[in-house]
Amino acid sequence: MLTAGSISGAAAAKSAAGDLPRRKTASGTAYHEAGSGEPLVLIHGVGMRLEAWAPQITFLSAGHRVIAVDMPGHGESAKLPAGSRLEEFVAWFGRFLDEMAIDRVNVAGHSMGALVSGGAAATFGERISRVAYLNGVYRRDPQAKAAVLARAAAIPVTGVDKEGPLARWFGDDADSVVARELTREWLNLVDPEGYAVAYAAFAGGDETYADRWKDVAGPALFLTGSDDPNSTPLMAEQMAALAPKGWVRIVEGHRHMVNLTAPDIVNSLLAEWLSFGEDER
Repeated sequence: MLTAGSISGAAAAKSAAGDLPRRKTASGTAYHEAGSGEPLVLIHGVGMRLEAWAPQITFLSAGHRVIAVDMPGHGESAKLPAGSRLEEFVAWFGRFLDEMAIDRVNVAGHSMGALVSGGAAATFGERISRVAYLNGVYRRDPQAKAAVLARAAAIPVTGVDKEGPLARWFGDDADSVVARELTREWLNLVDPEGYAVAYAAFAGGDETYADRWKDVAGPALFLTGSDDPNSTPLMAEQMAALAPKGWVRIVEGHRHMVNLTAPDIVNSLLAEWLSFGEDER
């Protein structure tokens, strides 16, 4: 496991406070682009927006063409129809690559974004050079499955729950203070309908592509925090054991928003992942 040591996640998270400039594709997907070189697309999780990747954009754009995208119904991106499943989000990502004229890409996803990135690697793997699966779920146990489905069912009635995710995603450590408040701001900004559609797809998507990791040929990084109660280290280990070129990295003492609370560690691990040739691991 990797420990954060003296790294200040709070200081790095401050870089995400401002809005990043966006462009839009013809179909209405908003994205921010920085750097040049081999393309890397970053997909955030439910309730977030592309600014959640700010520490990674700054670091990784020094050597790559980094494209952070607002997921459908989040940030400034157009929504998908009500009832859209994970498969529809994966198809959306394929259309985004088409609109950006990207034939082959590295993709890193966080949480719901991880499910989308894994689905892309499973269904159009010829276009995915490498996949990084950050804090992503895999075959939830019955108790966790029931809980997430109940939360999804409650959203149309009670609206977006801001406090529940914050309690699950963050500890009380100093590195989490600023990241928690930024995340609260992003949850307050999210479109309730877009959030409900994405959360329902997230809740039901943990098994959609679960049997397909054996078919993912490129380097596959499975990264999570040791204290993430939902996207657990065991899940990461199980997926990595199935992927031909999979490996696990666990960040000790961190939870769900590890890319904001331990950004220097996550940046170094993503740089390691990007350094491997497709015939390595």
